[in-house]
Amino acid sequence: MNDPATRKPTRRLLHTRHIVCNGYERSDGLFDIEARLTDIKADTADLLYKQVPAGEPLHDLRITLTIDATGLIRRANASTDTGPSPYCAQINAAYESLAGVRIAAGFRQQVKERVGGKHGCTHLTELLGPLATTALQTLMGTRPGGGDADAHLAQMTDTCHAWRADGEVVRFVRKRRSETSRDRDAAIDAEKPTIVARSLSDA
Repeated sequence: MNDPATRKPTRRLLHTRHIVCNGYERSDGLFDIEARLTDIKADTADLLYKQVPAGEPLHDLRITLTIDATGLIRRANASTDTGPSPYCAQINAAYESLAGVRIAAGFRQQVKERVGGKHGCTHLTELLGPLATTALQTLMGTRPGGGDADAHLAQMTDTCHAWRADGEVVRFVRKRRSETSRDRDAAIDAEKPTIVARSLSDA
């Protein structure tokens, strides 16, 4: 017996949002972090300023952030290839104000101050969330060393629960970095007698 109360309802697709983010290493040592957002209706949509045929994008938006190895934004560029009104693209230039902001704890607040509300596009600003995490994942794969490792730790600290300042992850990273530094110093000390002996024999 097919009980209507337990019958699985059918569904019909109405809307699809695609967000794709990519991180690129550049030949000049910087990184391009790119995001694209598209909104597509399954049915023809009658909007205030135009009609969008089924399967065609209602939104097609992009942001590219050029950052250095510490997550500092050197350049920001936004584009609106398709929007619901002829005025959407007018705000693209506002995203250039993100230059000088570092992707680290507090990033979302700085984004809100610069391009939140009427000072930006709702959907472009939404893209900055996945863009930021894509940037962190991109930089994580570069395996920074030395001073860059300190910058990377500072960048990650307090960005989430796992990376909280008083948590196990940060404690582990600091311990490992301290051990690596001690091993490096010990190797240098062990090499000194050889260097001195070589210098005396060459004298």
